Amino acid sequence: MSELQVGGLILAVTLAVLFSGLPIAWGLTAVAISFLLAFKGLAALANVPILMMDELASFALLTIPLFVLLGAAIGSSAAGKDIYESLHRWLDRVPGGLVIANILACGVFSAICGSSPATAAAIGKAGVPEMMKRGVPASLATGSICAGGTLGILIPPSITMILYGIVTETSIGRLFLAGVVPGLLLVVLFSAYAWLATLRAQRAAPPVDMRRYTIKEKFEGVGRVSPFLGIVVAIGYAMYGGLATPSEVAALSAVLALVLVMVIYRQWRLPDQWRIFRETVRESTMILMIIGAAAVFSYMLSLLYVTQTAAQWMVDLELNRWVLLLAINVFLLVAGCFLPPVAIIVMVMPILTPVLEAANFDLIWFAVILTINMEVGLITPPVGLNLYVLKGVAPDVPLPTVLKGSLPFVFLMFLAMVLIAAFPGIALWLPNQMMN
Repeated sequence: MSELQVGGLILAVTLAVLFSGLPIAWGLTAVAISFLLAFKGLAALANVPILMMDELASFALLTIPLFVLLGAAIGSSAAGKDIYESLHRWLDRVPGGLVIANILACGVFSAICGSSPATAAAIGKAGVPEMMKRGVPASLATGSICAGGTLGILIPPSITMILYGIVTETSIGRLFLAGVVPGLLLVVLFSAYAWLATLRAQRAAPPVDMRRYTIKEKFEGVGRVSPFLGIVVAIGYAMYGGLATPSEVAALSAVLALVLVMVIYRQWRLPDQWRIFRETVRESTMILMIIGAAAVFSYMLSLLYVTQTAAQWMVDLELNRWVLLLAINVFLLVAGCFLPPVAIIVMVMPILTPVLEAANFDLIWFAVILTINMEVGLITPPVGLNLYVLKGVAPDVPLPTVLKGSLPFVFLMFLAMVLIAAFPGIALWLPNQMMN
């Protein structure tokens, strides 16, 4: 068999294994070991334990459990509800202000938490019932939270960006900065659509009377939220001001989050702390096991010359670089409908990295394109994790209604990808300015 035929067989077997429901880490390891045994014999397995241990010994991986701890601490409290409520009070007189408040709350919560499902769940629990009670269509209420929740993997700190940085050996600090402006762009696009959709809905039916808040009441909500916003400022200042490494920033922010949760929300009891650390260990272990398995999987692809041959084949096609980018994005969109972002990054980027470099695409810039691409997968079936999170938050809303409400935001994500492809400075300006 040729290397490309072997690669096609590996792809088919890997997809079949992952779709079977087997955990990603075990699935990737099983596929890698099976092909190594079949094509290279038992001796090829000698390096497997060493590869896994060397990959997990990376200092950069310290950021993952620490940022997961930060997200678990914030997600276990009512911080999401308080962020939403505070923003809602300031936007009560704006058409669609209730929906915009939820979208902005998703953006702020993402900057603290870094998890899309956690963002969608935390903001959705408070926001969806309030929006529906006040006359917002169910599709718009759930769709806005679904889409807003996806910002968790784009706006830093982002576990997806950390994994991308490790796999492609790019700067995690630059990746974080590259996600800021595109994240704000998506917030603006989502908010503009919410404003227009609300105006259109108000023409069809009179708006429900909403409570008006005084200046005093508006500032009351800021008090509980401002300490958490301080974490965002502290992360940005310490990391991008050159005061600390990403790992040190992650440790500092995790400790601050735990202290704030204990002081503000009184979650100092042992059961509360146990829940936070249990979720941290569970999610961190899952991610780290996937990283170790990905190292073995990449080793197998390289040893069988699949990575090198596939990259050379794509280069030899001599496609226009933008046609190549379009083809890559179509593939990622299809894959994102079936596989989670973590699996796609560890499977695909070892092959795509040399292709992108040969086509003179910036890997930092491509990380933003890929992440928005993965965001689409979070709100499209059959995986569509955020769809099911919102269905759990609003059980009375049918899943097709949630999906219908999410589709306009999918097209806005496509628009953002086109803008970033046409104007790379949207993603690269901030990291270039702050990190030269």
